[in-house]
Amino acid sequence: MAAHRAKLGWTQQELADRLAISRVAVSHLEAGMTAPSERTVTLLAGIFKLAPHELVAGTDYPAAKADRLPAVVTQHTEVEVQILLFERDLRWLDRVAPVEAEQILSQWELTFSFLLDQSHDPRERHELQDARQRARRLVVAQRTNSA
Repeated sequence: MAAHRAKLGWTQQELADRLAISRVAVSHLEAGMTAPSERTVTLLAGIFKLAPHELVAGTDYPAAKADRLPAVVTQHTEVEVQILLFERDLRWLDRVAPVEAEQILSQWELTFSFLLDQSHDPRERHELQDARQRARRLVVAQRTNSA
């Protein structure tokens, strides 16, 4: 668990915040002092972008608990999905009319603003702010190019 957390560059507190448990609980889980619940394994699998059974494979996680784990979990947050869709749109934006490109970028700016209002995760908020600023800059560039 600690290795997966380290790959993300997260502190124990950041992981604890995502799991809605204490930092001490994360520490105990990483040290093997306690076994995670099915809920915690499911959440961890999503965070680490693994299937729950992949996460517990080769560990001493109780077989009875492993049997109750879901086969798949959501592996992307809404923010991650929206930013990926934005990046996809940017790849084909030069193929549409400037007015349409400006409308699309303006809509992305609104989407990112809405998500910023809803997000509580500091890392996601930072990514959203960057994406919104990028959309704003591109709107200005579209206006400049079409003038």
